[in-house]
Amino acid sequence: MISQQVLRYEALSVADASRLSEVAIRAYCDHYLHLWHDSGAWYLARSFTPEALALELLDENARFYLIYLHEEPVGFLKLNLLKPSPCSPSLNGLELERIYLQQAATGKGIGAKIVQFVLEHARQMGRQVVWLKAMESSHDAIAFYERMGFVLCGTSKLSFEVMREEYRPMVTMQQVL
Repeated sequence: MISQQVLRYEALSVADASRLSEVAIRAYCDHYLHLWHDSGAWYLARSFTPEALALELLDENARFYLIYLHEEPVGFLKLNLLKPSPCSPSLNGLELERIYLQQAATGKGIGAKIVQFVLEHARQMGRQVVWLKAMESSHDAIAFYERMGFVLCGTSKLSFEVMREEYRPMVTMQQVL
């Protein structure tokens, strides 16, 4: 397992959009192209170009972090710092919108360290709940988040027409802090 000491999180700004794009595309392509009728071309162009990421990086409520393992970028995460959980709208919420790791970094305990980082970040910001959405078909991801203390609390469905129908159902999970 990886110790927290060999992981590093770099907060990003608009100036980092190109670097983020490179890491995001590598990590996404390692795991998710099978979700799409067009092998992910539409989603990559919509979400991970430097231009698309620069717009997201301008959002004061969003925080992106590059994740480094032994000083090599292996993934990224995106937080929405003040976004109520659909399951607990009265609580001061933080959304964990994205965690993407390159294939070479998976299975090493990095995901658990990232979630610990996010939970601690949320506590320091005074948030009462951390929430996320995961694909209903991703039983491993759901089981992982459950081991990390998240509970299922809702469902939804993605509307992306280019996405294969069987991957559109989502679950909402949250952890009250």
